[in-house]
Amino acid sequence: MFEQITKVSKGKKIVMFLDYDGTLSPIVDNPDAAYMSDAMRATVRSLASYFPTAIVTGRCIDKVYSFVQLAELYYAGSHGMDIKGPESKKDRENIVFQPAKEFLPMIEEVYKILVVKTSSTPGVLVENNKFCVSVHFRCVDDKKWEKLAKRVASVLEEYPKLRLTHGRKVLEVRPAIAWDKGKALNFLLQSLGYANSNTVCPVYIGDDKTDEDAFKVLKESGQGFGIVVSKVPKDTHATYSLQEPSEVMHFLHRLVEWKRQPHKGSQETRRR
Repeated sequence: MFEQITKVSKGKKIVMFLDYDGTLSPIVDNPDAAYMSDAMRATVRSLASYFPTAIVTGRCIDKVYSFVQLAELYYAGSHGMDIKGPESKKDRENIVFQPAKEFLPMIEEVYKILVVKTSSTPGVLVENNKFCVSVHFRCVDDKKWEKLAKRVASVLEEYPKLRLTHGRKVLEVRPAIAWDKGKALNFLLQSLGYANSNTVCPVYIGDDKTDEDAFKVLKESGQGFGIVVSKVPKDTHATYSLQEPSEVMHFLHRLVEWKRQPHKGSQETRRR
């Protein structure tokens, strides 16, 4: 996998896209405790010094930034519906794109309703991710999953402009617009000046169903690579797979070292 990616990317600009939960951090019972290790943060920081790097996540930007704490990255939160570029000293709120801004009041309203409607289900956690609402049921008794899903769906009957999707033990309520992580990937490539370019090699790493939209974009374009993070075989549009975040970190570290080699060689040549 690594050799094939580096072979294809020679002479091209690699752009990295990384999911957060289950990719840069382990999946945990409490989403608020999905901390990134210092080693992973250092690896991603090194990665971003060589390649444009974006975090593409279902989390809201503020939440994922509190975990990652790297201002030099691009962030696409709420499944790509809230995109911002690297922070500059002049403008800490460098918002790039918010295609679902008009839905903010509705999402806030539904969040409050779902908190009340699901409060009787032990273990449920409702998370406001700004442009979407996540109903986590990882800690809910599996016998109550179906009833919980029906309860969430019943709330949305009053909100036809919202839709319900499923992730890894999470129900996602988001605007019913033609926007997803694949669209966010294309938008970021365009913002970086690589729209319809044959000089770029996008690499997207993720573990969730929502990442499949990005994998599909890469597969259909015949450009770049999708890498799914999973311990078990699954149907996917990704080209390759890694089993867990530790393998993701190892892959990213190898990519950094590969990129550093030419620089080391040129430095040695200059010394001679």
